[in-house]
Formats: sequence, C-alpha cells, structure tokens
Amino acid sequence: MARVLIVDDSMMMRKTIRKILEQAGHVVVGEAASGEQAIARYPECQPDIITMDITMPGLGGVETIKCLMQADPLANIVVVSSSGQKHVIMDALEFGAKNYIIKPLSDTNLLPVIDLALQNNKR
Repeated sequence: MARVLIVDDSMMMRKTIRKILEQAGHVVVGEAASGEQAIARYPECQPDIITMDITMPGLGGVETIKCLMQADPLANIVVVSSSGQKHVIMDALEFGAKNYIIKPLSDTNLLPVIDLALQNNKR
C-alpha cells in the first residue's frame, strides 16, 4: 500500500487514477489540478509516489518534476500522459521521473508501472 498524490488537470482522469489505485489498496492522500498545486501539496501530503500529467495549464509536468526533484531528490514520480512525444518523455525522465505510462489507462497497464516505481524507491 502506497500513499499517492495524483496530479492531472482533468478531473475525470484524476477520478480514474484514484479508482484504479484505491481498488489495488493504495491510499490517495491528495490531488492537484496543476503543477503549482502539486508543488504546494507535496510537503503536506508526503506521498510515497506521485502520478504526474505532462500537459497542464500553467506550470507543465516536466517543469513541475524539475521543481519537485530540486526540493526532494528522492521524490518518486511516474508520468501519466496522453503525450507520446519522445522528447517530452525523455525530458521528464532526465529531470527525475522514474517511469511513464501513456493514456488511456487501465489497471493492467497502470499498476505494474506504479509497483515497479515503488519497488525501486530509495526511501
């Protein structure tokens, strides 16, 4: 069981991710609809893992990852994005994301990526 912060500007996607994770026994400790909200919520939520959308208004996912990793180099972030653009994914991984998954989501494609990131977490 992990404590999860879900970051996505789509309320429907946040609900989908929440449902998949909670059915698997994880606890969603917070949600954020923007990068700015994610940065503000991270210290109070103290998640074991963050799911991070890339394309959001305001501070995008890659910049949010960069900021979170500067604040906490052990932050455990998995990119969940509809963007399959290789350079964007590579940037996210370069700045510290542990893995990524391309939408659409299901329990069969999301949970193994989450589990792997949790297993490899250095905390």
